[in-house]
Amino acid sequence: MKIVFAGTPDFSVPTLESLVNSKHSVCAVYSQPDRAAGRGRKVKPGPVSSFAKTRNIPIIQPASFTNTDVLDELKAFKPDLMVVVAYGLILPQTVLAIPLLGCINVHASLLPRWRGAAPIQRAIETGDAKTGVTIMHMERGLDTGPMLTIRECPIEPDDTAGGLHDRLARIGAIALLETLPGIENETLKPKLQDQDQATYAAKIDKREAQIDWSVPAIEIERKIRAFNPWPVAQTRYKESWLRIWRAETVAESATYPPGMVISDNRKFVDVATGDGLLRILELQMPGGKRIPTQAFLNAHSIDGMNLGG
Repeated sequence: MKIVFAGTPDFSVPTLESLVNSKHSVCAVYSQPDRAAGRGRKVKPGPVSSFAKTRNIPIIQPASFTNTDVLDELKAFKPDLMVVVAYGLILPQTVLAIPLLGCINVHASLLPRWRGAAPIQRAIETGDAKTGVTIMHMERGLDTGPMLTIRECPIEPDDTAGGLHDRLARIGAIALLETLPGIENETLKPKLQDQDQATYAAKIDKREAQIDWSVPAIEIERKIRAFNPWPVAQTRYKESWLRIWRAETVAESATYPPGMVISDNRKFVDVATGDGLLRILELQMPGGKRIPTQAFLNAHSIDGMNLGG
């Protein structure tokens, strides 16, 4: 098949690479426009456009699909199928109707659970036991289309969003190749989503990263894992912010005020929460590197302090 691929971040790259190495022809790659990033605010290409460049695949980066010229350019490729993976732009019906066999999306959740922008983080944050990848036919609604393939994946107790992201990206790439023959032969029977079971994975707001010590320790621990590697959970410490990269729940109940540090000032830092104690394992001071808690305690004494105040 002649395939147009649409994707932007790292999550999209394994699927694009699997398509490029398959018997199918990737005739064009659509990706969001390059944006300024980093301290120097230099414009740099995204992961998908960078990969496409190494394979000499035409790269198109429209800001939207409202322009007639943009639609005509897509029609000129005469694609059999469009594969969309974390593209980041809403595709209007005028685009969905162009490929002969339609547009399909590789989505990082078990639909209809966690439609939307941040399915991996929300699944960890909420405490789901499993997640996965769903390949669906795209329609006008947000992640509402009929499902073609579902692949489940357990969420391990120590999974971070970063680690689960990489695992699901690989699962999605494999699942897509297994799905394409049924699409090409039109033998796959799509399954409608149960709209009553739908949940929405809202985009992560950096303000959510601030830890509320009044909630149970297990909820804070899940948030820390869900926000690793971005935006990274953090708490007020003296006049600055302390970023928390790893932690674990060590007690189910505590009689200390939420936010109080219970530490031996040598090896561990436990923090009282609304229910239980949370042990901080890895943290980061402003301008510093990620370090184990023991290394932090070599230079700081925080027993009895209150975090988050």
